[in-house]
Amino acid sequence: MKSTKERLPKISLTVLFSSLLIACSSSSSDASAQEDLAMAPVNEILPDVFATDYWNNAELVWQDEFDGDALSAEKWSFETGADGWGNNEWQDYVANDNVEVSNGTLKIIAKKVGSGQKTGDYTSARLNSKKTFMYGRMEIRAKIPDDRGKGVWPALWMLGNDIQSTGWPACGEIDIMEYVSYDPNTVHFSIHSTANNHVNGTQITSGPVELMTIEEEFHNYGLLWTDKYLKFYIDDIENVQLTFFRPATSNAENWPFSKPFYFLMNIAVGGNWGGLEGVDDSIFPSIMEVDYVHVYQVK
Repeated sequence: MKSTKERLPKISLTVLFSSLLIACSSSSSDASAQEDLAMAPVNEILPDVFATDYWNNAELVWQDEFDGDALSAEKWSFETGADGWGNNEWQDYVANDNVEVSNGTLKIIAKKVGSGQKTGDYTSARLNSKKTFMYGRMEIRAKIPDDRGKGVWPALWMLGNDIQSTGWPACGEIDIMEYVSYDPNTVHFSIHSTANNHVNGTQITSGPVELMTIEEEFHNYGLLWTDKYLKFYIDDIENVQLTFFRPATSNAENWPFSKPFYFLMNIAVGGNWGGLEGVDDSIFPSIMEVDYVHVYQVK
């Protein structure tokens, strides 16, 4: 075995001095980096969305109170057409003529304009919010059309903003309130996705929830939406009627709800569900009133 002395290479004083300078510089740099790291702010712990007081900290970030005498063109757009909307519906959604803003509420009006009982003989409005949202407490205060007969299908809901690229149901659908007039005094809450949708009979739904004053009084229809769950309530956030938890193994098919969504408000006429028991032409005009749309988020 060679001695240690024999194994040491010859090192010039210049190289040795340069090495010492580099070592000192590196040591100084490391110390500085450690000091900067120590002074850097610690990441805040995210609020627990399951905490009982979580929603107490939500702040109002967007709203429409429907004051004045015109619909805000900055907040809403009309979606138009009479192609059945995937549900064999009879209404023609038109712009402007079937909405009214007065006395602090928005009126969405379904009208009979033809002989009836076929596509295009009815007009209505379908409004989309121009702003999109991801997570929060979504609340819409509304009064359903008076109970005068079968055939209308008012809804307050949300769709994933990527619907143009992914299509339905991959975009995701959140039904904050649905009502069919052949089944009075009840309201429905549902979610739709590729994995769970009504076309396949696999939708997640509350089924009919009894609400005896739904046609006579305004009620608050709300959604509590986080990256962990969707909860639907009536009037008070404690009055939850349907909860859908994010699946343990989630993906785009069973949880398309971690992306921006926009609001829709409309009255459909007839269709696979709304017209399941026919359409009574004597019920028109049929009017849904909306007092406000509020979005609250926890900062």
